[in-house]
Amino acid sequence: MTPFLRNILVVARRDFLSIVATPTFLLFLFAPLFMIGMGALGGFGASQLADSARGTGRVVAVVGPGDVEPLREADARLRDALPGGKPATLELRVATSGVDPVTIAQEKGRDTYAVMIGPLASPRIVEREANSRSGRYLALLATEVLRARAAGSIAPAAPRFESLTRGGTSIAAQQSIGFGAVFVIFLLTLLLAGQSVGMLAEEKGNKVIEILAAAVPLESVFLGKLIGLLGVAILFIAFWMAMAAGAGFVALTQIDPASVAQAGASAPQLAVAPATGWPFFILAAFLYFVMAFLLLGAVFLGVGAQAATVREIQMLSLPITIFQVAMLSLSSAAANAPGSRLATIAQLIPFSSPLAMAARAATDDAKAVHLLALGWQAIWVALVVYLSVRLFRSGVLSGRRDWRFWKRTKDVAADTASRR
Repeated sequence: MTPFLRNILVVARRDFLSIVATPTFLLFLFAPLFMIGMGALGGFGASQLADSARGTGRVVAVVGPGDVEPLREADARLRDALPGGKPATLELRVATSGVDPVTIAQEKGRDTYAVMIGPLASPRIVEREANSRSGRYLALLATEVLRARAAGSIAPAAPRFESLTRGGTSIAAQQSIGFGAVFVIFLLTLLLAGQSVGMLAEEKGNKVIEILAAAVPLESVFLGKLIGLLGVAILFIAFWMAMAAGAGFVALTQIDPASVAQAGASAPQLAVAPATGWPFFILAAFLYFVMAFLLLGAVFLGVGAQAATVREIQMLSLPITIFQVAMLSLSSAAANAPGSRLATIAQLIPFSSPLAMAARAATDDAKAVHLLALGWQAIWVALVVYLSVRLFRSGVLSGRRDWRFWKRTKDVAADTASRR
């Protein structure tokens, strides 16, 4: 092993143990539990609110006694067949003298979206919003009843349904898998790579970084810190994957095998799998996470090398976070439009390339292109580390504020002479 690699591993081991072997790491390890708990509470409250709001909505049909049952049967036929979700609950009333649809629409206790009154051939429909879906649904019910009466007693169609034994792969499912990979990589990268900023700024404050820089090359220090933080991230992911696998195993032991077999027989035949296959996709997604982590971690290391206080860290980290959110938006758009020019642009930009290529692995079965993408991203990792080291060496270790990124030989000699 060369001294350069040995120095990298020494720094990586030091940073890895300094993070893992602390009580606060347990809080960090279980932080997703708090996030999942708060998200579950918010989702439960939102679903309860949506269910209560959905239950109070209605449409009212005030018709003659002979039209009540035909309208109820037409509603039962059409309610589950219409696209865009089920219409509001239908309430049927027998018409009496002096009934005012406006009064019915303004009744308290329930939201009334539309009221239909009068003969079905020429009903009067009062709706809350002009040309609303509820008003059109009442008109459709009236038309359906009239059409059934005009056709007479015709027996309903008796179709024979058959299932495909091999239905292929769902394109929508592949795009959903790609978008899920983009979001998970972004979330994990942003959650785990941000530690590098505070760590380097803290070591700057207590002069540890200067001791390391005097003992080993600064490139080894930066790369070692990146690899150490990557080890922490991999440990974090492995822990939660083991927890998920254990929970899934426990759940499977509580399920009746007969019900599982019955559900599998009645499940849709379109396969839910990435285009490259699950083993290659999982491996590619992991490698792209590593590259995204190294890229963002190298940028954060460069930021932490320039920042001296917590305020400066926050001010410098905010633009990077906003930039990463923009990369997430670009990669999400690319995941929803595979093969487009937008997807190609997202795959070429270094900071969105890991996310976009992970989405491509879900929709495109080409595999050799991922080797080129990983090489392209590795070049940018090396470039960002090199720039961060030069910035740190030129601006921080020199102790000057009027520093320049590239110094000529005359400038270096003049600085040395002035210090003497």
